[in-house]
Amino acid sequence: MRTSGWSRRGRAAAGVAAAGLAAAAALVAYELRSPVFGLAQGPLARDPACAGIADRYPGRLGGAARDPVTFEGLAVWGRGAVELRCGVTPPAPTTDACVSVDGVDWVWRERAGERGYLVTYGRSPAVEVSIARSVSRPDAVLLDLSHLVAPLPAGAGCRSEEDG
Repeated sequence: MRTSGWSRRGRAAAGVAAAGLAAAAALVAYELRSPVFGLAQGPLARDPACAGIADRYPGRLGGAARDPVTFEGLAVWGRGAVELRCGVTPPAPTTDACVSVDGVDWVWRERAGERGYLVTYGRSPAVEVSIARSVSRPDAVLLDLSHLVAPLPAGAGCRSEEDG
């Protein structure tokens, strides 16, 4: 006759369940600290052109090391200071501010918050870059990223205000 409330099998099952919960909690905590938490892949992230530039992601950008990311079409540097998403939908013709950096046109996307957003114009698939305002040399970052995305197929460029 057993006098304790838990059998050996019951205690083992409870131990396995507790270990599983602890592992799940650790995984959730890790993911919440991940530099890509909340960053979604673009709809065209699996495009072969994105894979082509992924092979050339620099190890350092703007003085910050590249963060480990396993999602296609995503790259992050400096614990999320710079985020790149290859495979976003190319923007339609726009009157938004546009700048050409070494032959790559970028359209400025205004969003509230502590980041600047740019998306390549006239390239398919398009690349979106988000740069934290704390980055000390965003111009150098954009120059390096322009060299990175230059091989993407290019079409029409931005229209300047003088083009009317």
